[in-house]
Amino acid sequence: MDLTSVVWRKSSYTTANGGDCVELASVPGTVAVRDSKDPDGPKLLVDRRAFAALLSDIKR
Repeated sequence: MDLTSVVWRKSSYTTANGGDCVELASVPGTVAVRDSKDPDGPKLLVDRRAFAALLSDIKR
């Protein structure tokens, strides 16, 4: 999947000095995840329903 033109969003909890953060991008049916310190590195693609389930579990 070509992710060169997607818009990446950084967490609102990211501080000015960076830190250990991830960025998310919305692509059809999928959420793309990458390390904000390594934007050219590997990306994780997660089905939207699986990502929603993950967030739900984390919030519990």
